[in-house]
Amino acid sequence: MPEEVLFESESRRSREEIASYLRTVADSLESGSAITLTRGDQSVTMEPPARPTFEVKAEREGPADGPGELSVEFELEWDEGGAGDGAGGDLEIE
Repeated sequence: MPEEVLFESESRRSREEIASYLRTVADSLESGSAITLTRGDQSVTMEPPARPTFEVKAEREGPADGPGELSVEFELEWDEGGAGDGAGGDLEIE
C-alpha cells in the first residue's frame, strides 16, 4: 500500500520543548480528544481510537565500525475508520 504523508515536521528542539509537545499529545490521548498538528499553513487533525497500536523503536543508523545516528521513535497506528485493537505485550519506559 502506498504511503501518503499528511504532515511532516523536523526541527532541532530543546528537551523541554519536546517534552511539552509529547505532554500535549499525552493529554489529548488521555482525554479522548483529537490531535491537531500545525506548522505554518499546513495542518492535520487526527482522532486516534481508544486502542491504537503503539510502536516504540530505538535505532542506530550508520557504519558498523564507527559513530552513527541514534533515534527513538514513537508511533500510533490504526486502521482508517476502524477501532484498532492494540497488540499485546508489556512496555516499560523509564
